[in-house]
Amino acid sequence: MSITSTRTLRVGVVGIGQRSYIANHVAAAGLDADGVDARIVAAADVTGPGRQRAAEAWPDATVVDGHRALIGTDGAPNLVDAAIVTTPDWTHAEIAIDLLRAGIAVYLEKPLAITVEDADAVLNTAAETGTPLYVGHNFRHAAVVRLMRDVIARGEIGEVKAVWVRHFVGNGGDYYFKDWHADRSRVNSLLLQKASHDLDVVHALAGAYTSRVVGMGSLSVYGDVTDRRDRSDELMTDWFSFDNWPPAEQTGLNPVVDVEDVSMVMMTLENGVQASYEQCHFTPDYWRNYTVIGTHGRLENIGDTGGGVVKVWNHRRNWDVAGDVEYPIDGVEDGHADADLLTMTEFLRSLAFGEPTTLSPIAARAAVAAGALATRSLRNGSVPIDVPPLPDATLRHFATTPDRDDVPERTTR
Repeated sequence: MSITSTRTLRVGVVGIGQRSYIANHVAAAGLDADGVDARIVAAADVTGPGRQRAAEAWPDATVVDGHRALIGTDGAPNLVDAAIVTTPDWTHAEIAIDLLRAGIAVYLEKPLAITVEDADAVLNTAAETGTPLYVGHNFRHAAVVRLMRDVIARGEIGEVKAVWVRHFVGNGGDYYFKDWHADRSRVNSLLLQKASHDLDVVHALAGAYTSRVVGMGSLSVYGDVTDRRDRSDELMTDWFSFDNWPPAEQTGLNPVVDVEDVSMVMMTLENGVQASYEQCHFTPDYWRNYTVIGTHGRLENIGDTGGGVVKVWNHRRNWDVAGDVEYPIDGVEDGHADADLLTMTEFLRSLAFGEPTTLSPIAARAAVAAGALATRSLRNGSVPIDVPPLPDATLRHFATTPDRDDVPERTTR
């Protein structure tokens, strides 16, 4: 899709919840400097409170009661050219498929879907219709990830052979166990909703996708908390507090809590790289730690936002916390607003000017496959599971965008 006549890009927002604020980046993306007027013209939510939030956030937009109201009927045009979908995870596939079939370009918040089957249905629909699909894996654009990839591309650690990720989800009790995220019928697993960022980054750092997974995990703490209540009319910001501690004394958990609060994944990638991912939702601190080991050294991040560092060890020695080289991490010091802006800008510019994107939906599907199949493994005796291939026609359709992201060819020193 590219704009050649009216020089306008009508954007809608579907799902006015915690993540819908990313739609504010439409105005900040700067397309007006290139003569394109990109603006929010419509917002959809199935709930009254959601529609009220939409009216307050975008007073000039048309507010409707669901995504289908954005689709023209009986010969009428669609209300929007593109839609930003930030609805709960279990709704992603149905909404994306409806919009794609209507010819509405889709920015779909990660994860792409909560099962491999639904993820494949979305990609197959995009391939069949030719309608643009973009999945918002914003962490690809985070400063820490860009820095680690630069270190790898320069050959500072040689050829990547192993990637380890430890994810300390210190805010997990507030973020994921007081609403629908705690219900596996809605989210499947936090190896999708939360881990899809990191599983995608593992693929980007290693230069290949997961081919086989094994999962382990349990509901170790929050399943024993008996203080529960329905918070369906609230947002996370209504209850979040660092004073909600220790984990076993949390209150107001979701009525259904049946997702794992600690989980581990082992992966074999297509190129033979071995990787692991560990996630815990009852730690006191909140950050990600990556270790990437190559044939000439290793890197590790200490902190994952501005103010943190990436360290490189590439000489033999005993224990040494300093490393050989240390690179400061730029970007925001909390959250990922900078990565959100870069992601939204990439999506909009791809529509307005036909510019290529750095993330293919194939990569988003690979993250879903790793997380969903690891979940299936951990709930079935930790059996190894192989990732099934996509149809050839779908692979051919997305071949024009990078299906391994844009990892440069690695060199060694």
